[in-house]
Amino acid sequence: MAQDERWMANWKEVITFMEVNKRRPSKFGDEERGMRNWWKHQQKLLNAWELIEDRVEMFNELLQLGEKYRHKNQYV
Repeated sequence: MAQDERWMANWKEVITFMEVNKRRPSKFGDEERGMRNWWKHQQKLLNAWELIEDRVEMFNELLQLGEKYRHKNQYV
């Protein structure tokens, strides 16, 4: 599997997870931790301007979807 295919597979996995569960991946769930770590790594690459140009637009879509399902503090 090529690196681009692996990146697309991870991207689709996170998108599907958020659409099904209506939340972002958690760092506490064992099966969700890999998705969360991938997300955070891609975010660091984006902030450092090291993310490949083709992936920037797709990752921004993921960030927009993540804002939709952002955790809201229930005590505020």
